[in-house]
Amino acid sequence: MKSRLLSRSLVALAALLLTGLAAPPAQAAGSATATFTKTADWGSGFQGGYTIKNGTSATINSWKVEFDLPAGVSVGSFWDASLTRSGQHFTFSNLGWNGTLAPGASVSFGFLGSPGGAAAVPANCKLNGADCGGDGGPTDPVLPGKPGAPSATGGTKSIALAWGASSGTVTGYRVYEGSTQKAQVTGTSATISGLGDCETHTYTVKAYNAEGESPASAEATGTTTGCTPSPLPKHFLTGYWHNFDNEAVELKLSAVPTSYDLVAVSFGEATSTPGEVTFAVDPGLSASLGGYTDAQLKADVKTLQSRGQKVILSVGGEKGRVQVASAAAATKFADTVHALMQSYGFDGVDIDLENGLNATYMGQALRSLRAKAGADLIITMAPQTIDMQSTGAEYFKLALNIKDILTVVHTQYYNSGAMLGCDQMAAYSQGTVNFLTALACIQLENGLRPDQVALGLPAGPGAAGGGIVSPAVVNQALTCLATRTNCGSFVPPRAYPGIRGAMTWSINWDASNNWNFSKTVKPHLATLP
Repeated sequence: MKSRLLSRSLVALAALLLTGLAAPPAQAAGSATATFTKTADWGSGFQGGYTIKNGTSATINSWKVEFDLPAGVSVGSFWDASLTRSGQHFTFSNLGWNGTLAPGASVSFGFLGSPGGAAAVPANCKLNGADCGGDGGPTDPVLPGKPGAPSATGGTKSIALAWGASSGTVTGYRVYEGSTQKAQVTGTSATISGLGDCETHTYTVKAYNAEGESPASAEATGTTTGCTPSPLPKHFLTGYWHNFDNEAVELKLSAVPTSYDLVAVSFGEATSTPGEVTFAVDPGLSASLGGYTDAQLKADVKTLQSRGQKVILSVGGEKGRVQVASAAAATKFADTVHALMQSYGFDGVDIDLENGLNATYMGQALRSLRAKAGADLIITMAPQTIDMQSTGAEYFKLALNIKDILTVVHTQYYNSGAMLGCDQMAAYSQGTVNFLTALACIQLENGLRPDQVALGLPAGPGAAGGGIVSPAVVNQALTCLATRTNCGSFVPPRAYPGIRGAMTWSINWDASNNWNFSKTVKPHLATLP
């Protein structure tokens, strides 16, 4: 009986409460008894509802129940009952309209205040001067308390969990991934096995007993072993270097500051042969820099690598027309990109195809390239925002298909207009912290590991037509995603301390804006967990 009846307006429901129980079989004659039975929480300020039941075969007339409650607990009762108290000793008389309690019938009331709940256990219960049946306290179990915060430790194709014990009566614990139960144990630890290499999973724990389940614990996230060691820092900054002449400052590759951990040389371009990629120093850039040559560029690649930086070839760009739509094109792509890596010393490849791609054949091409280049190959992607809105989009499919060899996805969070985030509740405007966090959340909640997700932003005025933000906003978004603090109105469903970092278009535009992006974002990356 889970009623909140405290006024005459609810008399019909009260009648059901008091008269709806069938009488039990006749019992031997004896003094009348009653039992306190803990019911589910009633809410709305109630800390719990209790029921007193007539356990005899006779109707009880003109009866009185009395008991003690812990300090700080008050009682809300039905009308037509005389309630008196002396300190924490409470007395009810004639609960119900007729002042009677039929055989097997019961009446309920609620405890209010603090401590309340399981702590508000009645003591010294008496019915018409005789001890109540049972122990004078709850005979049905109350819900267990919330388990202590779990920890998660990744192992070989498994994640081991441990958590603090719940308060109250506990039968066991259930481990959930989302709404799916993954384990049920009697102790305070469990191991989830049968996982893949380098997989990240998030779990919660609930205690249970005959009454039901406790609230869920805090979340714990773990990653199985088997990840390929990354040649890049835990959190790093990526920038694109222009191999062309435009309004931004033109730089030799050797002039790129060490604040950039990963430098993407842009761009490798298509030929008339499907899948083939070619690259050379752009003649216009060469002229602007006083005769910059391929030989000088190759030497500069080695210079950056000697400083601890990595250099990759970005394929495509806004005007890029590289197409990999067949097995033959996939082979050609892998062969030609690998040849360029060997010639220039590049550490990997960036896929920046803004005119569409085929996830199946590009996936084949990248796996073939990795077979040629080895496990240290860096593979990054720079999709536009729309490309990562759904796992059914080709870019998102590609990222998930090569997740085991993918380094990072630098989504371009600009030039896109307003878009839905992972909550699917609102269209967030570009150029805001909500836009960055809510859209990055789509990837983080749909299969990519946090270390495979980074935020791509323009370096400042001139670098994009829309979505330019202060570098301080980029920092705020990174902190929000890593810790769930300092967020805007959108707060991600969990923290992602492994969030990889940031990318900017471009190093040249950063130079044009007094290096404001790299000077602001790079130091902040070191503060992330």
